[in-house]
Amino acid sequence: MQPTGHAETLVSRTARELARLSMAHEDGAFIGAEDDLLAKLGISRPTLRQAAKIAENDRLISVRRGIRGGFYASRPDADDAIRTLTRYLRLKGATLLDIVAVSRLVAEEAASLACKCNDSALRDKLVQFAATIDEAGTAGALIVAETRIARLLARMSGNPAIELVMAIGYSFGMEEQGTNLYQTDDDREIARKLQHGLCQAILERDSEVARLMMRRRSATLAGWIEAAEARA
Repeated sequence: MQPTGHAETLVSRTARELARLSMAHEDGAFIGAEDDLLAKLGISRPTLRQAAKIAENDRLISVRRGIRGGFYASRPDADDAIRTLTRYLRLKGATLLDIVAVSRLVAEEAASLACKCNDSALRDKLVQFAATIDEAGTAGALIVAETRIARLLARMSGNPAIELVMAIGYSFGMEEQGTNLYQTDDDREIARKLQHGLCQAILERDSEVARLMMRRRSATLAGWIEAAEARA
């Protein structure tokens, strides 16, 4: 019988090997049957099954039973990861204002990189978004619009780290729909003007103005959040 410490180390090593095998295949591709992997990895069935549970929990493999059973490559779900991070931040007492403060520079970089985007489909989506800005006449509609433009610019940036940071901000924003953001006509008009300015700068590929508009947008949003918290 192996010592407990050794068994845990072997299971961890096997889980890493399963993850490596998964990443070497396309998502959904067949990695091998259980008996095949036992022979390939030179481990016991209990060790393989324990390791498989770890890799499966990390969404790096999927295990199927039955006639076509076996181990299949898988990939982590970004939305699951974002929800987990959001819950963690909530438990730590983070607020939307904290997220805005941290993500300001990331948002500015996203705006700058979006100016360089040559994906015609994404640029067309920004044109389409700009055409609907003035239709957002309620607080709820503006929150949805802010979410749309943030996610679109994150995609246009081509940087997955920026996408993650801005997606976390999006998750917080959706949870904050019950706040007093965008409650006045003046606030809604300011928000729409900032969106217009940001879209125009990006479509004109003016990265300096795009950064400036994003900076103003973040500062304005932070001011509204602080005012809402003071009234609460």
